[in-house]
Amino acid sequence: MARPLPTAVALAALSLSAGLLAASPAQAATGAITGLAGKCLDVAGANSADGTAVQLYDCNGTAAQQWTRGSDGTLRALGKCLDVTGNSTADGAKLQLWTCTGGANQQWTVSSANDIVNPQANKCMDVTDNNSANGTRIQIWTCAGTANQKWTAPAADGGGTTPSSPMAVAPYLYNGWGDPPSPTTITNATGVKYYTLAFVLSNGYCNPQWDGSRALTGGVDQSTINTVRANGGDVIPSFGGYSGNKLESSCSSASELAAAYQKVINAYGGLKAIDIDLEADAYSSGTVQQRVVDALKTVKANNSGLKVYITIGTGQSGPDTSLINRAASSGLTVDAWAIMPFDFGGAGQNMGNLTTQAAEGLKNALKNAYHYSDDQAYRDMGISSMNGITDNNETVTVNDFRTILAYAQQHHLARLTFWSANRDRPCTGGSADSCSGVSQSNWDYTRVFAGYTG
Repeated sequence: MARPLPTAVALAALSLSAGLLAASPAQAATGAITGLAGKCLDVAGANSADGTAVQLYDCNGTAAQQWTRGSDGTLRALGKCLDVTGNSTADGAKLQLWTCTGGANQQWTVSSANDIVNPQANKCMDVTDNNSANGTRIQIWTCAGTANQKWTAPAADGGGTTPSSPMAVAPYLYNGWGDPPSPTTITNATGVKYYTLAFVLSNGYCNPQWDGSRALTGGVDQSTINTVRANGGDVIPSFGGYSGNKLESSCSSASELAAAYQKVINAYGGLKAIDIDLEADAYSSGTVQQRVVDALKTVKANNSGLKVYITIGTGQSGPDTSLINRAASSGLTVDAWAIMPFDFGGAGQNMGNLTTQAAEGLKNALKNAYHYSDDQAYRDMGISSMNGITDNNETVTVNDFRTILAYAQQHHLARLTFWSANRDRPCTGGSADSCSGVSQSNWDYTRVFAGYTG
């Protein structure tokens, strides 16, 4: 996954708000959408004519305030769609009612942070000027996490606006370098509460430490865990990565490796998941692969309910299947096999399409190894992307993340993550790997995946 070296752009390892709602929910839900001052999203004058203003108004239970979240990503009232005027993506573009066209200006995602986002503009539904007076127009505006952008909407599946699998989205956060951002800042801005904390390595011989040098408890990593948990989330410790002295290679037996994994699990009582990022030399060794498989069987047997994710590299048509086949033949099932679909080689490629192509290869590998149906294979899969410029000078754009999100929604993937939260910022001269290398606002990539509902 990632290379924790200040001299190289970190590779992504794999685990929301601008994205297409591509999944088909069990049923559409209809109800009021409430926002600033507890008032409702309202069609002015209950008029169904194209171009009618959408406004804030006292909730009154009328049809003008009954909104249906469709399986196609629309929000509908009075038989028509919530629409961004003029197909605009500019701050201040007003919302209106319009005949449903299937256009991108009529697509909406409700995030776990209670933002309602138009994916085309990557902007939030906003009460103009933070004015709670009846009749205030609704517009789109750059997402800021403010009260006039927070909404409570009926759930597409009838289960509330919180994602059904909130832990599925867990960006990598790395404390070793790259000006680590505050998880509280990211959570407040996006609603994402889970983070994959990288990387647990060996300090020389089968003794787990952060980066192979920082103690498990008492330092910056422990502080990060405490902060994330105080915000209602949790961390997923990630073992391995691209570089450094890996436990998987330095431990001499499966029992020793299982004990090393267990030491980390015990250090942070109540862990919900761990991630094994097996790549580089560790992945190329059949001996190490088998050691990992046998160790994880022990860990799963000794930790009921703990989710185990395995993250591996991939080519454009899918991953090398040796570890998947070895795990299946040894009787190991994990909660997600995640691929890192980047560093394919060369710029100018559509990384969103290449990601879904590689993911289809992973799906076929799981079907062949475990004899799964398509649906079973998808639900045992994950995607661990990389935001911005990769080591091979590919560009993974915010729009590529929307493509990945739509694919994940459609197939109900178990894990959706990226390397890294550190990089989800515009470059302003900070330290190595502290920004994406593309034009963006803070946390744009995280906001896309925050829209994942599982």
